[in-house]
Amino acid sequence: MANDKDASDVAALTHPADPVFCIRPAAAEKAARWFAANFPGDTFYAVKANPSPWLLRALHAAGVSKFEVASIAEVRLIRSLFRHAEIAFMHPVKSAEAIAEAYTEHSVRIFALDSDQELDKILAATNDADDLTLCLRHAVPNDAAKISLSRKFGARSDEAVALLQRMRQVADRLGVAFHVGSQTMAPAAFVNAIDIVEQTIVKAGVIVDVLDVGGGFPASYPGMTPPPLRSFIDAISARFDTMLVAENCALWCEPGRALCAEASSLIVRVEARKGDSLYVNEGVYGALFDAGHLNWPFPARRVGAQNGPAAVNAFELFGPTCDDLDHMPGPFYLPADIAVGDYLEIGVIGAYGVAMRTGFNGFAGYAEVVVEDGPMLTVFDDAAPMPANANETSHG
Repeated sequence: MANDKDASDVAALTHPADPVFCIRPAAAEKAARWFAANFPGDTFYAVKANPSPWLLRALHAAGVSKFEVASIAEVRLIRSLFRHAEIAFMHPVKSAEAIAEAYTEHSVRIFALDSDQELDKILAATNDADDLTLCLRHAVPNDAAKISLSRKFGARSDEAVALLQRMRQVADRLGVAFHVGSQTMAPAAFVNAIDIVEQTIVKAGVIVDVLDVGGGFPASYPGMTPPPLRSFIDAISARFDTMLVAENCALWCEPGRALCAEASSLIVRVEARKGDSLYVNEGVYGALFDAGHLNWPFPARRVGAQNGPAAVNAFELFGPTCDDLDHMPGPFYLPADIAVGDYLEIGVIGAYGVAMRTGFNGFAGYAEVVVEDGPMLTVFDDAAPMPANANETSHG
């Protein structure tokens, strides 16, 4: 894994034929230090956002050493890297085999659920273990999120009461977890969720040992600048402090995007131009899934070019596969004279970039290069965001 100053160095000096992830361990470390210093509880990194070993090691070294996983493969990955790390298996629906392996072979003791049948499964797979931390996934509104996660999982208040009472009888520690949705743009969403959860706990009449506020902490993208992260932490902390059921209760969170989004960007090459359509060597079956299926507004700029700045046009992108769906409408604001062979840097793609690559049509190759510059956009306190999209850098 080579080191370069920035993406422009990579493009100008190596002329890569495959996509290149520019990785920034320093950005991941900065994000981890921020959460470790500012969140008033335990931070579990949501591995699904980016399971790259280099990222996991960077987060662990910088103070985020607990991990939230969704599959037995993620359990195995974390345990292979960190022998003693605490792992929370927070997918509400798991196979019996995954639960048994996680418990018996990998020392996982934290499991989430949102139904009686899942509780039965966990108890059977662990032989009615008496050392379990069981967390109820509670349904809450996702109105403030750019991506809702409220349709698939979560017990509603009326069913959650009886389930909590049953869980209290078998859990060593009882928790309640929720997820306000990905890229949540309002701190009040967490406050509203805690209001709902507290009402359920009071109705159930149980003592809760853990409140897990989940993920949803936002990153910054063009046209999608969230409130300061500090305001989310302040809102959660203030509301948690007023909970009637919070005495001796631990507070957890599960950030994914906020910890890894800034830690990678992607270099792609223009393989064809048809008017304002650019055909590049990565697409929606690869790291640009969100740019196509969600029309996610990633920042973009030309890199490695020797020529000076040009007028800016709005472009759409097409990926390398033969599928019409391999389309990223943008608009991506780039120099009007962009040409075949030019390189683009797509920024802030550390969240769900590498994780979403499929290899469809055989387009699976990519490289990773460590770079020293900062991310194109940031939500962390001491760096100003870069203007959206219409930027160009030159090597030299």
